[in-house]
Amino acid sequence: MNLESSCQWQESGYLWYPLSFALKREFGGPVRKVSLDAGFSCPNRDGTVGTGGCIYCDATSFSPSRRCGLSSVTEQLTLGMALWRKRQGIDRFIAYFQPATNTYGRPEYLEQVYRSVMDVPGVVGLAIGTRPDTLPDGTLDLLSELSREIWLSLEIGLQSSKDASLRWMNRGHDYATFVDAVRRARARNLRIGAHVILGLPGETPDDMNRTADRLAALEMDSLKLHNLYVVRNTPLADLWQRGEVQLQSCQEYARSAVDFLERIPEQVVIDRVSSQMSTQFLLAPEWTSSRNAAKDAIEREFRRRKTRQGVHVRPVFD
Repeated sequence: MNLESSCQWQESGYLWYPLSFALKREFGGPVRKVSLDAGFSCPNRDGTVGTGGCIYCDATSFSPSRRCGLSSVTEQLTLGMALWRKRQGIDRFIAYFQPATNTYGRPEYLEQVYRSVMDVPGVVGLAIGTRPDTLPDGTLDLLSELSREIWLSLEIGLQSSKDASLRWMNRGHDYATFVDAVRRARARNLRIGAHVILGLPGETPDDMNRTADRLAALEMDSLKLHNLYVVRNTPLADLWQRGEVQLQSCQEYARSAVDFLERIPEQVVIDRVSSQMSTQFLLAPEWTSSRNAAKDAIEREFRRRKTRQGVHVRPVFD
């Protein structure tokens, strides 16, 4: 995504560079992601890095396929594409390997999984969600090879650049691991996105803004923002129920998100600006169950300030 693209999203009246706009320019029409669960595990659950997973993670709540019984990725993809075609007449799709750690396996097996969806009619790209500590050179070489055949985005979960926050979340990696993964992926010309959580306990506005400044310096291609929320059957749920964790209100989150986005260069695509979770699993905050509550609050905050994404870029090279 280039500077010309960023000028066009501003001219179209957006306050940040939305994924839908970027994909429409890239492919000449509307594109939708179809979430796929390939049944991967996680090194933070199987004992390789840790056990129990991240403090907020319940794999079932993140994956409809695990709630209903796993089917093959091609079956999941076919069903998801059919729903989008019926609902909106969409005919271009990105196969999004979303739950768990989707580079956690031998490159030979990963290639088999990825290629199983690449030739499905209508698939124009792959998005692969993973952790920074499961990107060995052999896997990055495979992704580089595939990226020459199909549009590919590597989405790496960072959540925060503050190591104390990563330890609190039980992430099992530090910020330096993320930087190393990004630099090795960048050397292979891969398109790279990062996932970030705003409103973590113990993080000040300066901490969150520092994460934004560091990501600006790393020249990410895309970012996905999440608010911290609590789902059932997680360590975070226990902390929240004991009153040991405070969550941001929708307006507080909107201010944090706008602070963050103002520091992100205008050519960086914003995949999403907040989380959404079904009330079946969600404990708090209630506004996370609404599709548009945070988005609307963020738009209001931008308009109140009369700003947009990229107006206060201050990259930090460390």
